[in-house]
Amino acid sequence: MNKVDFNIDQIIRENVKGLKPYSSARDEYVSDGSDMIFLDANENPFENGVNRYPDPQQRSLKAVLAEQKKVSVKNILLGNGSDEVLDLLFRAFCEPKKDNIITLPPTYGMYKVLANINNIEEQEVLLSDNFEPNVEEILNRVTVNTKIIFLCSPNNPTGNSFPENTIIEILESFKGLVVIDEAYIDFSDKESWIVKIKSYPNLIVTQTLSKAYGLAGIRLGVCYGSEDVIAVLNKIKPPYNVNELTQQRALERVLNQEQVKQEVSEILEQRTYLEKTLSALSFVIKVYKSDANFILVKVDDANKRYDQLLEEGIVVRNRSTQPLCENTLRFTVGTVEENKRLIKIITNI
Repeated sequence: MNKVDFNIDQIIRENVKGLKPYSSARDEYVSDGSDMIFLDANENPFENGVNRYPDPQQRSLKAVLAEQKKVSVKNILLGNGSDEVLDLLFRAFCEPKKDNIITLPPTYGMYKVLANINNIEEQEVLLSDNFEPNVEEILNRVTVNTKIIFLCSPNNPTGNSFPENTIIEILESFKGLVVIDEAYIDFSDKESWIVKIKSYPNLIVTQTLSKAYGLAGIRLGVCYGSEDVIAVLNKIKPPYNVNELTQQRALERVLNQEQVKQEVSEILEQRTYLEKTLSALSFVIKVYKSDANFILVKVDDANKRYDQLLEEGIVVRNRSTQPLCENTLRFTVGTVEENKRLIKIITNI
C-alpha cells in the first residue's frame, strides 16, 4: 500500500486530535540511574520494592521486545492485557453512535464486548465453511464510517491462520485500520505480520504474553504499529497502565527465550499427539487443523461429551453457541500427564 492511501487524520476522533495527555512525574523526569532523591511524585519514601511508580513507558521491556522483533521502540505500546490495547483502539479511532467495526465470527468475543462498551456498531461477516475470510463480502460491508477490521489469526476458536494473500487484499483495499490479533502466533509456523508494519501504515498487530510465554496472570498485551498510530494510543493510555511487578516478570520471561521455545516445542508435540488420538475416537466427527495451542473438535453431541468430561474432572470449552461451530469442543493442549489422563478418560466415555 502506498502510504498516501492511509491518512490517520481522517480516522482519528476529533476530541483525541487536540487532546493533551496527562504528564506524570515519571514522564517529566526520567532517571538515568544516578543516585537521586525523589521528592516529585508524592510517593511513600520507605523502600519496599514497589513504593515508587512504575516506568510509564516500560522502557527496559520495550527495548528488549524491539530488538527481538526488529522494530523501533516507537512502534510498540504495552497494555494491561491485549484487551486494554484493543479498548484503546476503539477510544482513539471510533466515534460512539457513529462509527462501526467489522468482525469475522466465529472469533474472539472481546471485539463485540468492547464495541458494545464503546457504543460502536459491529458489522459481522461470517467466515466461510472452512473458516476463511470472505474478502468480497467484507469489503462490500465497508462504509465511510468503518474504522477497524479485526482479523484473529491464528483464529480463536477455530485455530487456523488466514491466507497471506487474503490479508494483503484487505490491507490494500481498506483505508481504515486492520488489526491482526496474533495471540497464538508463537504456535504457528507462519511469519508474524509485524514484519509488514513498515509496508502498511494501517496495519496493527497485537500479541500477548498470556499464551506461549505462560504469563496470563500478569496481564501484559503488546501492540505493534506505525509510529503515528502508537503516538495516538500513548496520548490516551492511563499513565501507569502496566504495573512494576508485571514489568519485572515480563522482562525476566522475554529474556529467557530458550525456556519459552522449549515449552512451545513440547506443546506442539502434544498437539500433534492429541490431533491423532482424538481423530480415532468413534464420536469425533472432525478434528480441525490448528496453528494454536488448542484444538477444535466436532463431535456427535457436544453438550453430552462436555458433561461426561466434567464428571471425570476434565474441563474443556463447549463452543457450540458460536457461528459455524455446532457440536464443537475446544481442547487446550495440556502437559504430557494431563493429556494422557484426558485420552484415558475420553476413550472410555
